[in-house]
Amino acid sequence: MDYKYLASLLFPQPLPSADEIEAKYPPRGLPEGAAVTRFAPSPTGYVHFGGLFPTTVDERLAHQSGGVCYLRIEDTDSRREVKGAAEALVKTLAHYGIKFDEGVTETGEVGAYGPYTQSKRAEIYHVFAKRLVEEGRAYPVFSTDEELEEIKTADKKAELKSVDWEVDAGARREAMLARRNFTIEQVEQELAAGHKFALFAIAEGDGTRKRKVTDLVRGALELPENDEDIVLLKSDGIPTYHFAHVVDDHLMRTTHVIRGEEWLPSLPKHLQLFSYMGWKPPKYIHISQIMRLDEGGSKKKLSKRDMGANLDDYSRLGYCPLAVTEYVMTLLNSNFEEWRAQNPDKPYTDFPFSVKKMSASGCLFDLHKLDDVAKNVVSRMTAEDVYEQFYAWAKEYAYDFASVVDTMGADYAKSIINIGRGGKKPRRDYGTWVELQSFMKPFYDETFEVENDYPENTDLHDVRAALSAFAETYDEDDDAGAWFEKIKAICAPLGYCADMKEYKANADAYRGSVADVSMMIRVAVTGRLNSPDLYTVMHIIGAERTLSRVRAMINKL
Repeated sequence: MDYKYLASLLFPQPLPSADEIEAKYPPRGLPEGAAVTRFAPSPTGYVHFGGLFPTTVDERLAHQSGGVCYLRIEDTDSRREVKGAAEALVKTLAHYGIKFDEGVTETGEVGAYGPYTQSKRAEIYHVFAKRLVEEGRAYPVFSTDEELEEIKTADKKAELKSVDWEVDAGARREAMLARRNFTIEQVEQELAAGHKFALFAIAEGDGTRKRKVTDLVRGALELPENDEDIVLLKSDGIPTYHFAHVVDDHLMRTTHVIRGEEWLPSLPKHLQLFSYMGWKPPKYIHISQIMRLDEGGSKKKLSKRDMGANLDDYSRLGYCPLAVTEYVMTLLNSNFEEWRAQNPDKPYTDFPFSVKKMSASGCLFDLHKLDDVAKNVVSRMTAEDVYEQFYAWAKEYAYDFASVVDTMGADYAKSIINIGRGGKKPRRDYGTWVELQSFMKPFYDETFEVENDYPENTDLHDVRAALSAFAETYDEDDDAGAWFEKIKAICAPLGYCADMKEYKANADAYRGSVADVSMMIRVAVTGRLNSPDLYTVMHIIGAERTLSRVRAMINKL
């Protein structure tokens, strides 16, 4: 068969040569060992937590090595595309510290290796598809039956299972071989009749044999050779994921491809296409699915319906974006936590991320662990940073409380946030802005309420007496020592022990201790049994508010 003539029939439109296309995408002038990575999602809706996982690997591999990380939008399936999803994706990932050097941005495309949107690259795919036809490696399939419709509507999800219409492998093989048998005259007739075609690449593998492949996390693997012809172009001329990503990764000079383990069975197909094109394939990392524990303790895939699957959940719940990022780092490299403990003041980007430290068996999503990481991250932040992020969150998700904060001003809010901040062991009272809101409520009259009752064994007569004595002697100008001495002085007349060592040694001799008296005052002033340092709280809210609350409690009792 005259394959060049066949190619001219299938692609009659003027196209640049493959060499001309290659010249537009020269090798990148990067340092030795620099990685070029990409995140290549389909714009089909919100960003899943599972998307942040490989994207963080992309970003770390590239920027840690002095390379390039770019964003490519794979929008070849218009049926699944959600309007505005690409822009939302860029904004969301930027929120979590993922900065792309090239590719699609909120305002357009940036970089010399574009277009970075696959729907804008149709001519490029046709150039290389035509070349495969000219070399006798690809052929058309004309049909109006269910088979062609299946090809036309194929999307990533369908391709994962491969385009397959026959149940019996032998019948499938016969059907595939039959599709390859055609004449130039038949092609001319089909085209003259206006029939569309899908383009297949001929598979030369033997499914009974194994092919050795390497995954940077999983190591050496053996996968069945590809013996199934590969769909290159659907009947509408749009490429499949298999073909498009091979062309794009080559031309954009991608060195590492990080993707989900569900693509591992397709790897022989992709390596075969790279071989056909005469191109060096990138290195592959197939990440295991993120799992969660169900109520019964069994592991299940983190689904779209699970809390924490949607990255928007974290904004709504008030997680600091850095906390989410550092949590992802703990999942990617188990030694990150040890490094963080030894380097509390360094940015996470200083951590020597290693692909070798990634687990081949995947990781377990744990919101409790995220909460712990979040408290550590927030405790290291300055009061200024905490306030800015919290206030921005409150304006969007807790507007009424943001208005309350406005009544006292930013400096007042920062003084609350600054309680216990700094030093080697800063307080870890909160890890989310929702928790910080709760922490701050007792400091504002509009949100103050007595949330905790006194313990059942507390004598309310003693409480009234202790609060009255405190109100009579409180002086805002007292330092912490003098303030506490006055609280201790309240103890003896009420039969309470002012010395904790003495109380522990002879508790039966007293009605209670100075700790109990402090608790009585604490509940009156903060409305809670547990609070930050009471002396500090009183100085923030001021003497007038402190005494007003103490007297209100006396009247209530």
